[in-house]
This record gives sequence, structure tokens and C-alpha cells, in this order.
Amino acid sequence: MVDSPSLSTSHRIDVFWHEGMLNHDTGYGVFDTGEDPGFLDVLDKHPENSDRIKNMVSILKRGPISPFISWHSGRRALLSELLSFHDPDYVNELIEADKKGGKVMCCGTFLNPGSWDASLLAAGTTLSAMKHVLDGQGKIAYALVRPPGHHAQPTQADGYCFLNNAGLAVQLALNSGCEKVAVVDIDVHYGNGTAEGFYTSNKVLTISLHMDHGSWGPSHPQTGSIDELGEGQGYGYNLNIPLPNGTGNRGYEYAMKTLVVPAVQKFEPDMIVLVAGQDSSAFDPNGRQCLTMDGYRSIGQIMSELANKYSSGSLLIVQEGGYHVTYSAYCLNATLEGILNLSPPSISDPIGCYPEDEAFSVKVIDSIKRYQDENVPFLKV
Repeated sequence: MVDSPSLSTSHRIDVFWHEGMLNHDTGYGVFDTGEDPGFLDVLDKHPENSDRIKNMVSILKRGPISPFISWHSGRRALLSELLSFHDPDYVNELIEADKKGGKVMCCGTFLNPGSWDASLLAAGTTLSAMKHVLDGQGKIAYALVRPPGHHAQPTQADGYCFLNNAGLAVQLALNSGCEKVAVVDIDVHYGNGTAEGFYTSNKVLTISLHMDHGSWGPSHPQTGSIDELGEGQGYGYNLNIPLPNGTGNRGYEYAMKTLVVPAVQKFEPDMIVLVAGQDSSAFDPNGRQCLTMDGYRSIGQIMSELANKYSSGSLLIVQEGGYHVTYSAYCLNATLEGILNLSPPSISDPIGCYPEDEAFSVKVIDSIKRYQDENVPFLKV
């Protein structure tokens, strides 16, 4: 798509994409195990499959907000670029695994033929999106990438993730002169890899709103609990918001306004990154948070307001989870509508109405607020 000369950078989303990322084949099995028990006639596609991303691409190309989208080709990351976030031994492990035809990195995380190239494309495409914003060529950029990245830690893979796309982009922003970067992760799972990468830094505020799932094994030792606040100079700059199952639209909006907005206001970043997963939706097989399109639209609006106030409108969006093949695309559309402040909604929600009771979630969020106010130094200033 060619940029419209009448479309300002604040009313346009520059989408960075490369179809080579579709070559990451995660296979079939029982959910994400890759296993065939021998007594089922029909196996699942692995939830992190190419179909989900194909629909995200198509809704932006042929859907109602397509006039606000400008397309840009992604690229492969250089190995030297990966070392800004990842340990050399870990990068070499991935290279050797690819040379040998693949490896099961951890539960549900399969490096198959084509996966390493797709991972390099995801990382490089995200870096290109960030550079586009840093160079002033656009205000809002969206890295539409897979494999996802926010669970990948500096030294290990985790949760379908090999390279931490968002973490690499944050480090690029810091290396390019940004003083402070705020990361808001709305994927249903804790963004443990990004948090781990900046756990001792006071230049990066990592905020993660996630299902209260705890640790899930050696690849994911972090719990995502409220007391994982960072270490050393980074103490207080990792804010976890573990939310009860079924929190829903009103609960998420309350968390954004009660916890996320005040923290970003205190931190005053000059760059903001939205780590976007649609697996918090009411339909997702990997989450139970019951967000609908209205909830995602509200989150998009809040993130737009924060970007306009603190980063001169600059916002990088990085794609993560979201495993319902059709509804994830709908929720993406709603998120970007919110960021663009478009109204009324351009697509009706196939859910229509989803029952909500945010009373318990509000109590949990209020308790997290009290804990943060008592224990996070920069919030007291």
C-alpha cells in the first residue's frame, strides 16, 4: 500500500511484515504438545500456527481500517543485533539446533526447519519497525511478527518464543538515545523474558498484565507475582499485575487506569512499547481473561493517550500471542481502532454481549495498588 499524502503520521499505522515468517511450522498434536496418542482421529494444529497470523494480515489489508495502514517489508536480524539482548552461547545453541534439523527447546516450543529463519525475520522486522519510529518516519509502527518473543529470556527459549523481539527493539531505542522506555504487555501470559532482560535497569519500566498462572517449569522460573519488582538499580521498575481469571473488559480498564497510567505518568518515558497479545480474549484457547473487542479498543485508546502525552505520539506495537484463528484478528482490529481513535466500531463483535462481574478483580487490583504504593520507590516521588 502506498501512503496517502493526506494521511498524517498520527492517523496512520506503519505495519512491518514479511511472509517468510509463515514458514515456521509448529506441527500438529494434542494442543501444543506435538504428541499423537494414537487414539484420536483428528489432532490440533499447534496454537501458534500460521493461520492466526494470516488472518491478522488479511483483516488489515482488506478490512475496514485498511485505509489507515501503510505496509513495509520486514528483514532478517543480523546475528550481531541479537547480542544486544541475548547471550552468545544461547544464540549459538539456536544456530546449531537449526543446522541439525531442529530441536525441542522446551515444552510446546519446537525449533523446526524454517523456524530459525522465521525467528530472524521476526526480530529484524521488529527492529525495522522501531527504527522507523526513532528516525521520525512515522509515529505508530506495528511489528506483525511470529514466532512471538516476550517469553524468550537472554539465555533460553520459553513459551513458543526463541528471540525476544520487543526486548531487542527496546535495547535499540536505548542505544539510539532514548532515556527511558516503558513497556506495557497485555498478553495473557507474563512477559517474563522482557522483564528478565531489563530486571536490573532503571531505564526500562516493564509492566505486565497477565493471568495469574505462576511458574510453569525450568524454562519459565519467574512467577509473575507482584513481589518480582526488579533488582539493584532496577528495583521497582518491573510491575506485575496478575489478574484473576475472567477479569473482563471493565476489570482490565480499571487496571489500566489505576495501575498502568499512574506508573507511566511517574516514569515519564520518551518511548512506549505495547506488547500486544489477543490471548486475553473470551474465545482464546490459551487464556481465560474474557476480554472482548470493546476491551481491546479501550486499551488501545489508553495507550494512544499515554503516547501522545509522553512520547510525542511515538508508539511501537509488537505482536505476541492470540490463538483463536478468527477472533484474534477481530481483537487486533479493535486495538488498532482504539489507538487511532476511530469511532464508531467498524466491525460488530461476534460475541455481542459477554457477562461480566468485575467486583473481585477490582478488589485484587486495589490490593496490588496498595502494595505498589508501599514498595515501589519511584511511585512515591
